[in-house]
Amino acid sequence: MTDAILPRVVPAPARTDRRRTGLIELALAVGGFAIGTGEFATMGFLPDLARTLDISEPTAGHVISAYALGVVVGSPIIAVLAAKLHRRTLLIGLMGVFALGNLLSALAPGYHALLGLRFLTGMPHGAYFGVASLVAASLAPAGGRARAVGRVMMGLTIATVVGTPLVTLLGQSLGWRLAFAGVGGVGLLTVLLVALFVPTSSATASSPLVELGALRRPQVWLTLGVAAVGSGGVFAIYTYVSSTLTQVAGLPLALVPAALVLFGLGMTAGNVVGSKLADRALMPAIAGVLAWDAAVGAVYACAAHNPWTAAEALFLVGCGFAILPGLQTRLMDVAADAQTLAAALNHSAFNVANALGAWLGGITVAAGYGWTSTGSVAAALPALGLAVFGVSAALERRAKA
Repeated sequence: MTDAILPRVVPAPARTDRRRTGLIELALAVGGFAIGTGEFATMGFLPDLARTLDISEPTAGHVISAYALGVVVGSPIIAVLAAKLHRRTLLIGLMGVFALGNLLSALAPGYHALLGLRFLTGMPHGAYFGVASLVAASLAPAGGRARAVGRVMMGLTIATVVGTPLVTLLGQSLGWRLAFAGVGGVGLLTVLLVALFVPTSSATASSPLVELGALRRPQVWLTLGVAAVGSGGVFAIYTYVSSTLTQVAGLPLALVPAALVLFGLGMTAGNVVGSKLADRALMPAIAGVLAWDAAVGAVYACAAHNPWTAAEALFLVGCGFAILPGLQTRLMDVAADAQTLAAALNHSAFNVANALGAWLGGITVAAGYGWTSTGSVAAALPALGLAVFGVSAALERRAKA
């Protein structure tokens, strides 16, 4: 009788917890949106930047390289030096530096100042995504870590579909300075959202020496090797996609942005599917995505001769982003108590993949094999990454035996 008159209050806390977790993930994803928009949009207004600063376009391209170098260098340094900070504090600081770097980039008086500011702006990139992924995973149930990471990364993938085209248009029509200022504004919004929604209990119980311990773990290096090599194929295609679409597929230059949106939609779809697969079976999911990437790279070399099939293939190439939530989760498993450094290094590894894919793709094109030869590079690098992954899996099985 008593049970019949008592109100059913048990589900309410669960709904509250889900709502709070959703707000935390949204705050973290907005930061990913800001970073993704700032990183990719620069390529779109590079000619305007070169003209304004009175430098050549290849020279202007160094500002992109400076940002990437900042990511590679900043990730391990920040992860180690800031190991004792609360994760919430660290996230606010990282996004604050990113926002300030973009706002100052908008005011850069010349090329060399901009070069240094883009390096500074890139430094928080990897550490932010690493720490954000750890916070999201810590709030997820046991079988939902990869999907939590995927929801944070959704900000990055949506940036390629929405943020990058908008900021590119802004930069082309109103100037690159206003574009950088806009990205800085989204960074400041992230600072506010993180301060409001991420709990102060999100802390690291670590130290610089503990974090450096990740570098003594072979499985950490092997997983980073999978990211650095296996993901290079996507970037081999993406770096030269405009020339391939216009000169091989015959696509009008005005339609290239639409094709790039397809690539971003592929990234978004891959992120959703890849995170679900990783939660179901982590190791098979990683191996499966690498095999997928190798197959799509081979198909791209043939599909690129027709605008319709090239666009479809570009969507499939973007789906290769499915590997990121799985690799991020794998690093959490193999890094043990040094998760911050390992998680941050994952994004350094992806920037290495970017440089490696672009370099090898450029070599094949320069050697006279044509723009479609980037598809061959995109097939070979995931195959090599799959070999590295095989070594990692074999060593893990031997250790458990």
